[in-house]
Amino acid sequence: MSGPSPSAPSGYRPLPGTGRTAVVTGASSGIGAATAARLAAEGFDVVAAARRADRLAALAESTGARAVPLDVTDAASVAAFADALDRVDVLVNNAGGAFDAHAVADADLDSWARTYDVNVLGTVRVTRALLPALRTSGAGDVLFVSSTAGLISYEGGASYTAAKHGVHTLAETLRLELVGEPVRVIEIAPGMVRTDEFSLNRLGSADAADAVYRGVREPLVAEDVADCIAWAVTRPHHVNVDLMVVRPRAQAAQHKVARDG
Repeated sequence: MSGPSPSAPSGYRPLPGTGRTAVVTGASSGIGAATAARLAAEGFDVVAAARRADRLAALAESTGARAVPLDVTDAASVAAFADALDRVDVLVNNAGGAFDAHAVADADLDSWARTYDVNVLGTVRVTRALLPALRTSGAGDVLFVSSTAGLISYEGGASYTAAKHGVHTLAETLRLELVGEPVRVIEIAPGMVRTDEFSLNRLGSADAADAVYRGVREPLVAEDVADCIAWAVTRPHHVNVDLMVVRPRAQAAQHKVARDG
């Protein structure tokens, strides 16, 4: 990272992300969009990646991020995406989602396959493709947005909890494999986060999605998680945040949530 120019005012300090390129997957909405916006505000050159080009274009217009289409479930798309980048310092593996709330006895195997492909295999595809650039950067970060569902199981969540447990162990394994190399492996595990799409995609109706958060005073929002991500990737590079669990104050555990009324 170059220092300030001779014409810079006395006391000038560059933004934390100055000179660094950050890739954010799943950037078209929710935590991904909030993270892209936050990292751009921190001075990163942000590559916002997702399938929905119209939303990416709007995000790029409002934040200055670069919008690049990416489908993490498609190997050709991931390869083309990686080839289009000249450097990567930070990878935020955020693309994911939950698509059902069935009991194991009623498992929809197509939904299981979709959940695993997006959350686990998609994350592996992108990480594998960008790891050479992260190593080359000399100070790379691979950050996984997992979930408290990757740390504890609950009824009706098997397809999602199984996938997020996979993401959690992926982060742990990669950290072991890269020890001694100039790449940090960070995991952020959010609890209850209210976004426009997560519960709606999982439960299929606005009423059911709203019921998840009903009576909960101040659930987390996407910007709260983006704040945690930005903090983790702007620590001095010898500091590794292995795992950060972040919940709203109203949620003590998966099954323990304070609700008004």
